[in-house]
Amino acid sequence: MRLNKFLASCGVASRRECDNLISQGKVRVNGRVAELGLDVSEADEVTVDGSPVTLKKNEYYILNKPKGYLSTVSDDKGRKTVLDLLPSGVGRVYPVGRLDYDSEGLLIMTTDGELAQRLTHPSNEVPKTYLVKVEGTLTEADLNPIRSGIEIEGGYVTKKCKAHIVETNREYTKVHITITEGKNREIRKMFAAIGREVSLLKRIKVGELTLRGLDRGAYRKLSKEEVAYLMTL
Repeated sequence: MRLNKFLASCGVASRRECDNLISQGKVRVNGRVAELGLDVSEADEVTVDGSPVTLKKNEYYILNKPKGYLSTVSDDKGRKTVLDLLPSGVGRVYPVGRLDYDSEGLLIMTTDGELAQRLTHPSNEVPKTYLVKVEGTLTEADLNPIRSGIEIEGGYVTKKCKAHIVETNREYTKVHITITEGKNREIRKMFAAIGREVSLLKRIKVGELTLRGLDRGAYRKLSKEEVAYLMTL
């Protein structure tokens, strides 16, 4: 097995990040500094920053992230992170992708660096669906610039996406939007580009995986079938 895949399977990081660790000389195999492209087996002694790593059964969770939590494993300012919502006995899980501090909804947590890489790499175009709430009334025509790709803050033009109104009245409009990329605060910037501020942003689906009635802050383990499905995305 290639070393980067081995490290990812151990839950160290994604393959790309593992390549960076190898390039930085932080990985040793049988006491020697490893090189990119090296093949290893379970019989080899592999360390990262001096700590041994071994293959283990990966863990997979789905979490309904509330507002007010960071999608990271730690924070130097002492703010709450999504790991605070999981029991202390879980493995070294990482959030797959990000939901910003003020956003909520579906977040996958896993020790499987390879799956995390598959789900977040832009070339795989994994569809993610969000519920967006903005103040005031919107029409379907108002969403056309977003659907066709719109220039957002920083001059980036977003990819085409799907969007449709699910509820509207004088006070607010709710929209379901499905995107296949994940730029920082992208959806908020897309609606800002048409002059609307997002008051609620909730991820409700990754592919066809949904929260399935999980309350805010609740989590559960993914089934084998769900993990296998995610591998196909």
